[in-house]
Amino acid sequence: MKLLKQYISDDLSIILLIIFLLTLMIQLYYVLSIFLKLAFFKKTSKINAEIIPVSVIICARNESDQLILNLPKILEQNYAEFEVIVVNHQSIDNSKEILEEFSKQYRNLKIVELQHNKHLRSGKKLPLTIGIKAAKYEHLLFTDADCMPSSSMWIHHMSSKFNSKNIILGYGPLSTLPGFLNKLIRYDTAWIGINYFSMALHNRPYMGVGRNMAYTQDTFFTNNGFKSHYSIASGDDDLFIQEATRNKKNCTIQIEPESYMFSPAKKTLQEWVKQKSRHFSTTPKYKFIKKLLLAIYPISLILAWISFVSLILQEVYTFYIVVAMFLLYVIKWLIQGKCLLQLQEKKFAQFFPLWDIFYALFIPVLYTVAKNKKNATW
Repeated sequence: MKLLKQYISDDLSIILLIIFLLTLMIQLYYVLSIFLKLAFFKKTSKINAEIIPVSVIICARNESDQLILNLPKILEQNYAEFEVIVVNHQSIDNSKEILEEFSKQYRNLKIVELQHNKHLRSGKKLPLTIGIKAAKYEHLLFTDADCMPSSSMWIHHMSSKFNSKNIILGYGPLSTLPGFLNKLIRYDTAWIGINYFSMALHNRPYMGVGRNMAYTQDTFFTNNGFKSHYSIASGDDDLFIQEATRNKKNCTIQIEPESYMFSPAKKTLQEWVKQKSRHFSTTPKYKFIKKLLLAIYPISLILAWISFVSLILQEVYTFYIVVAMFLLYVIKWLIQGKCLLQLQEKKFAQFFPLWDIFYALFIPVLYTVAKNKKNATW
């Protein structure tokens, strides 16, 4: 019996060691193949002399306070030729009156009113489509009413990428507030940014953020807009991007800090879970390969730590696995920490190893909770 237990223990140790080594190899692949490109992506603050006329499209629903706060920052951008189209989607506050007052001051503001109608579908896709059809210019830039550009050069930096590509993915960090929840939400935003920027640079773009992205009218209409997923409230910034980037060569990123578009972070866990529920509602529509690529990293990280701790407790190969895990995290910290620095997230970069494992354990829980919530509508 003692001999049998020894055999079982030895077999289990070998299995755990194989899992540990395999997951380490997967982690290294992601770090050195996918995230490395973002870590050393060359930002450019150079503004092209050529001015491309741009239509900025904003969909607003009961956003009167946010329009007062943020809209002037967009209307007063340091750019020679642009218009701002605000689609006021069935608002019941005083957004209409506020927009009309703004239109008296700003000639480049165009207002599109969508009156309340119970037959209109919820979500941003209808107002976005109407805004795109109302646009005077071919090149489109998108944001939300509750967002504020990081500088007066936002349009300049985003539109400068149109010289080489027709889809531009920008970054949308969240406002900083006291408390751990805010840090967690901001890390989630930063990590999502690292993922979609890295995958885009790896020629596998799968999403952007609706509060800071750009593409052309031709791109929208050539891909039949949101027709294939119009029944889902979300998807304008991920499912559409996946369809529009099938040739994998028409998409680029913009991470110059002056191109950022800030938005307020959710203040309660309940609000955040509701928001994530809406975001997760599109994942069943992702192609298998994209779901696999996004899932393998956190799963392999969790399995690496489980096998690591198990081998330590069994006191098997202790020295070697400690050295291997240490070297892995040195590499991860150097590269993924640099990715965070690329997005101006210095504090998260400083404590990256702690955030890395915590987030890998937390996100499956958040996903499970959010998926069981009723999807939020806009």
